[in-house]
Parts: sequence; structure tokens; C-alpha cells
Amino acid sequence: MYHVIINPASRSGRGQKIWTEQIEPALQQKNIPYRPHFSEKAGDTVHIVRKIFEQEYGDVSLIILGGDGTVNEALQGMDDPGRAVLGYIPTGSSNDLARDMKLPRKPLDALDVILCSGSPRTMDLGTVLYPDGEKRRFAVSCGIGFDAAVCEEAMHSRIKDTMNRLGLGKLTYLGVALRQLFASKAVSGKITLEGRSPVDIGKMLFTACMLHRFEGGGFMFAPDAVDCDGLLNLCAVGDLPKLLILFALPTAFYGKHYMFRGITPYQSGSLTIETSMPLWVHTDGEVTRKSSQISVSCERGALRIVGR
Repeated sequence: MYHVIINPASRSGRGQKIWTEQIEPALQQKNIPYRPHFSEKAGDTVHIVRKIFEQEYGDVSLIILGGDGTVNEALQGMDDPGRAVLGYIPTGSSNDLARDMKLPRKPLDALDVILCSGSPRTMDLGTVLYPDGEKRRFAVSCGIGFDAAVCEEAMHSRIKDTMNRLGLGKLTYLGVALRQLFASKAVSGKITLEGRSPVDIGKMLFTACMLHRFEGGGFMFAPDAVDCDGLLNLCAVGDLPKLLILFALPTAFYGKHYMFRGITPYQSGSLTIETSMPLWVHTDGEVTRKSSQISVSCERGALRIVGR
């Protein structure tokens, strides 16, 4: 049986309609056993998945109808991600996980992939560890600094939902990004990769730790990332004039940003990032707190996912 996690607010409030008019009728027509679970507010998916895992024994088949943030919440509710077999119907605003996995954008086509692909494949998961012991998993990326600050402000933007309904959601992020860029203060940072000496990255704008190639709705910050190699691909941005960043960021849509001095790639199975003052941290675009230190690690093949 499939446990289907539905975020009704996804795709600017059309998640509910996609479920009732497309996905549920298709499951019924195919005589697929399922149980729907609806999230009503942020954090609900964590509790829903935790309860499912407490009640089920052995493998748990999940289908998530939502965005990268819904997947991220689901990960926080899993006592053991290795028990999950995950199917994903992307209905979010960024959909970077689906973009890298080349999942169909049409919900019914994505459902067909889940039901007809056969054996799932394994995918790496990342973990962020804070100094006080709190942990958060991620499937796509985590970041500290500018990219997380943009996510945090956009999450609370009054015009985001309106812009999404008009199909102009990316303009919200663009406006927030420009404001954050010029309002940001100089913060020094250093990265310590597994088994190596610390690297000073100067006035750090942000560092993204990537499992997949894309984050932020299509920025290819890690063009060489492979989601099953046990490694994190880092994009560290520091000591780059703000005006030059305006020219550099658009090139990241094509993975060409490393031509700019001050944008540096790294690769490691685990690492620590330290900054001179607390900065916002995101996991798959979900922002919960600030920190001046995070330890990030990659667990190879920790999750089974149905895809191409």
C-alpha cells in the first residue's frame, strides 16, 4: 500500500485539485491500494511521516505530492530513511530534485514513473549537525549565508503567493535576492574538509553543499554533482564584489559561474563551515535557524527513490 502525502497548498494552492482531479482517480482506476494524508501547515508532514513509520513494519512506500520542502519535511519524520521507498510527484515552485532526476512535470506522467519503473534506485542523503546537537536531513542541498537568507525572506513574503498564482514566482526570489545582496554584511568564513586543513574563504557570501546539481529553482551550482557517489559538491562564494555577483549569478543557470575568481568548488564526504557571525541556514530551501557553525555530512545510498 502507498501512503500518499499531499501538500494542498503546493503549486500555488492547486495541489488539492491535482490530487482530487488527477492522481486519486488514476489510483482508483488502476486499483492501487493507497491511504491519503494531508498537510495543513508547515511541520505537519514531519508528524505525519513519523506516525506512519511508528505504525508500519518493514518497508514504507511513500508518494509525496508537493515540492522540495515537502520532501525535506518527510525526511525529518523518518526514523530510518532506509525503510522508505519514495515516489515523488513534483508540484512545488522550485522542484530541483525533480529537475535533476528528470522527472516529468505533468503529475499523471510522474505517477506513471512511480507505478511502472520497477525497482527503485538508491540516492545519497545529507545531514546538517548544529553545535547544540540538532540535526536536519536534506535531499537536494543545504546552504549557509545569502542563499538561505533569500529563502527565509521569501518564505515570509506577502506577495509570494500572488506572484506564484500569476506564474511569476521567480520574480519574488529575484527581488528578495537583490535586496539581500546589497544589504548583506561582510562575514568571514572558513571551510574544513574531511582530513584537510581549514580553508579561508574570506568575505563569504554563501556556501552551498550540494547532493544534486541544482538549487534555488534551477541554479546549477554543482554541475558535476552525482547523487549516489557519497560526496558533497560545494559552491563557496567569497571575496567577490557585489556588482560582479550580479553578472556571475545568471551564469550559474548554465553551470558557468566558476569562471569568476572568488567562486570556488570543493568536494568532500563531510566538512565543517564556520563564520564570524550567525547566518541563516537552509536544508532544501527550508529555513529554521541561524548558526555560526555547521557540520555537514553525506550518507551514501541512504534513501531508495523511484525515478529515472
